[in-house]
Amino acid sequence: MTVTPLGVAVAQFAPTADESANLDTIADLVERARRRGADVVLFPEYSSYFVDPFDASLAEHAQGLDGPFVRALTALAAAHDVHIVAGLVERAASPGRVRNTVVAVDAGGIVARYRKLHLYDAFGQRESDWVEPGDIDVAETFDTGGIRFALMTCYDLRFPEVARVLADTGAHVVLVAAEWVRGPLKEDHWRTLLQARAIENTLYVAGADHPPPLGVGHSVVIDPQGVPVVHIGTATDVAVAFVDVRAVERVRRVNPALALRRYTVAPRV
Repeated sequence: MTVTPLGVAVAQFAPTADESANLDTIADLVERARRRGADVVLFPEYSSYFVDPFDASLAEHAQGLDGPFVRALTALAAAHDVHIVAGLVERAASPGRVRNTVVAVDAGGIVARYRKLHLYDAFGQRESDWVEPGDIDVAETFDTGGIRFALMTCYDLRFPEVARVLADTGAHVVLVAAEWVRGPLKEDHWRTLLQARAIENTLYVAGADHPPPLGVGHSVVIDPQGVPVVHIGTATDVAVAFVDVRAVERVRRVNPALALRRYTVAPRV
């Protein structure tokens, strides 16, 4: 089977409390990404709705996975013949709380979803006051063009076992939707952790963030050797990298770290 490189875009923008404006920006960036050759477009965490600091409006604007945000993404995916991956505020069972969810959609609807496992109770923040953690379950992936994609959210990047579990699904690319909050050395943490997850798992890692003043920006695609392929900076924009299964295979022949390991990952109960 002939395998051709696939265009993966990181789309960087600052979601707000205006859900309609968020979708307008997403539509513009999908069109821009498609013109530049993207087949998969990754958006940040909380793309459907975002306020800082969090308040009760978060739950008021939460949606189901069959709600208007997912329907709009599906329509965009159909119109542009792409897969779209984006974070949304999903309704939760507990009153006043939500789930921090990432969905991947194509023209037919959701093909994979991921609910954030590790909540951002760090650096003076308390995401768990407003958000329910996702359940530890079998990781969902989606395939397109002979390439397998897995999903992750923001703070989960600091836990290497999450990416290792995703690597065990056979993923060639891990897509990280983030709102990586600014602070001392946070840009360095963001880039270092994305590169580490790529190097130790010998796969591509793409990260899409909010730009300043709240996020660090610097959305990027990292190759299986830890080398940044494309990078945005702090603008609202898209950047497209072309990922290749053969690159993953070449790196794993030279550095068979996954095959040589002596530990597996087990959930903490």
